[in-house]
Amino acid sequence: MQHLIDIASLNTDSVARLFACTDAMSKQMPDRPLVGVAAVNLFYEASTRTRVAFELAAKQLGADVVNVQSLASSVSKGESLVDTFHNLCAMGIRLFNIRHPQVGSPHHLAELAPPDVHIINAGDGVHAHPTQALLDAYTLREYLGGIAGKTIVIAGDLRHSRVARSNIALLNMLGAAEIRLAAPAEMQISPAPAGNVVECKDLDSALPGADAVMMLRIQRERITELEIPDTDAYHRQWGLTTERLRLAGPDCKVLHPGPVNREVEIASEVLDGGQSLVLQQVHFGVFVRMAVMLEMLSPQSVSGVLEC
Repeated sequence: MQHLIDIASLNTDSVARLFACTDAMSKQMPDRPLVGVAAVNLFYEASTRTRVAFELAAKQLGADVVNVQSLASSVSKGESLVDTFHNLCAMGIRLFNIRHPQVGSPHHLAELAPPDVHIINAGDGVHAHPTQALLDAYTLREYLGGIAGKTIVIAGDLRHSRVARSNIALLNMLGAAEIRLAAPAEMQISPAPAGNVVECKDLDSALPGADAVMMLRIQRERITELEIPDTDAYHRQWGLTTERLRLAGPDCKVLHPGPVNREVEIASEVLDGGQSLVLQQVHFGVFVRMAVMLEMLSPQSVSGVLEC
């Protein structure tokens, strides 16, 4: 695997291998197999969890990590993404974790990348966020015993969410019985994604019988043509409250990719409650990204990890 651009970069075998590697590394860390590898977090959008998780993952594996943010780089002086990429390649960077607001930017750089340079898409516009989908699916696998045959609800601002698109693709690949999408009409994905997808008219009708529900925030920074709804009214109609969660039952797990807007898309008592797996998602995110990096840069180390 040279690059991870979207879920289409993967198949069921590669996902199983990544999850097996994640299993092993969450129990015993490998002996820093990426010592001498230079990695960069090239982030053109704000981030906390994703950027820090990539940095921790690379450092745990022994890589040297540089963080580049657009406002503190030559981008602010007019340098293009492609020129930045070529300059960093010339410095010996071999791993790029890229977040960019323009759809297709990581794919474009992957087409330009030398054979020994690897690119991980850390989010491009509304298109894809594959490592988030991987860590979400891994978390569900850990707490539901698997994805196959499960009913998963994804609710909130679907239209502007790259997380939703990547999760829908991966959950379909892994055999989810039904993926229920719940959002206001103006925030639905159009056209509806392929696969075992059901569009629900409201959150209340989506929840009964669900094994897990993933709440998404309103993507304010990407909304240009829509009026941002009043937060109190939105919470009353679309927020995951304790009362609404009871519709799904006591075994339904709650996820959120973050950042969380409390009392907008999710109530604090749900976020902090016993059914919430939000902090577990964050925890597993480091190990999942370690597995992806190892598979790209040292696949023989993955084999060694799996043999231990």
